[in-house]
Amino acid sequence: MNAPRARVARRPVHGVLLLDKPIGLSSNQALQKAKWLLRAEKAGHTGTLDPLATGVLPLCFGAATKFSQMHLDADKAYETTVRLGIKTSTADAEGDVLSERPVDVSQAKLDAVLQQFTGPIAQVPPMHSALKKDGKALYEYARAGIEVEREPRHVVIYALKQLPAPMDTAQPAIKLVVECSKGTYIRTLGEDIGEALGCGAHLSALRRIRTGGFDTSQCVSLEALEAMTEEQRLACLLPVEAMLPQHVSVTLDSENAARFLSGMRRRGAWADAEQVAVYATMPKALLGTAQVKAGELIPVRLLSPQEISETLGQQQALEQSLKQSNETLALGA
Repeated sequence: MNAPRARVARRPVHGVLLLDKPIGLSSNQALQKAKWLLRAEKAGHTGTLDPLATGVLPLCFGAATKFSQMHLDADKAYETTVRLGIKTSTADAEGDVLSERPVDVSQAKLDAVLQQFTGPIAQVPPMHSALKKDGKALYEYARAGIEVEREPRHVVIYALKQLPAPMDTAQPAIKLVVECSKGTYIRTLGEDIGEALGCGAHLSALRRIRTGGFDTSQCVSLEALEAMTEEQRLACLLPVEAMLPQHVSVTLDSENAARFLSGMRRRGAWADAEQVAVYATMPKALLGTAQVKAGELIPVRLLSPQEISETLGQQQALEQSLKQSNETLALGA
C-alpha cells in the first residue's frame, strides 16, 4: 500500500513554469505534480498535451493564470513519428488496431502528399479528444462506443518537413516536424496523411517543441524540479509578463497607476492598440492588460494589489536568496 502523500503548506506563487512534460502523464497530472513541488496555491495550464505526448507545457501560477487563455491562440510546432500501414481506433499507439495494409510509398509520392497537407486545411476532430459536444467531451462518447457527427475545423499547416530517418521495412514510419496554427490535431494529420498515401497510419510518438515563443530549450523536467531546492524551483519561473510577449508596453506614474488599478480609464498620447501590458514605474510592476482607443487606456484584465505585492515580494526574496548563495560560494572559494 502506498503511504499517503505528506500535506504541504501552500503559499502564493506567481509566474510561468515551462515544463517538459514526460510521457505517460496527463497535462493535469503534470500540473498537479509541479504545483505540489512549488507549494503553490493556484495554478493552471495553457492547453493540454495527450499522455503519450511530451514537450513544452507552459504552467501558470498565481497572477499568471489570469492570462493563460491568451496562450491558447499561440502557434505550435511538433516533432512526430507517423507509423505507416496500421490504422488504430485512437490514431495513436494507445488504440486498438482497426486495419493493416501494405506500405508501398515512394519519396516522390510522400513529397506530393506532404505538399497537399501544407497550408490551410480542414480537419474533422477525432472522437478521442477533449472537444465537447452537448456538454460532454468527445472521448466520453468514444468510450461508450458512440460516434457523433463533428464539424470540420479549419487550421493552417505553416510547414511540414520530413526529418532524415532510415526506413525500417518491418515497421515503416516517417518523422516529421509540423508547424501549425492553434487547434491542429496532429493525430488526425498523421492519420489523414496515411490515408492519402493509401496505407493508413497512426502516431507512434509526439513531442511539442514550441508553443508561441516558448521552446524546449527553456523547459525543465519534473525529475530536475524534484532534485532542486525550493529557491531553485522558484528561480525556474518566468515573470507573469512572459505571457504577454506581443503586448505593447505602457508605463504609468504612481497616481495614474492607482487609478488604473481601480478600473478607471486614463488618457495619454498613446497610439491605438488592442493588446497593451500596463506597468507602474516605481516599483516596476505589471498592473494588468488594457486596450488603447483614441488616446484612452481602457482596463481589460487587472491584477489585484495583493497579487502585485506578492509578486514583488517573491522577486525580492529570490534575489536576496541568490545574493546570499553567491556570498557563501565566494567565502568558500
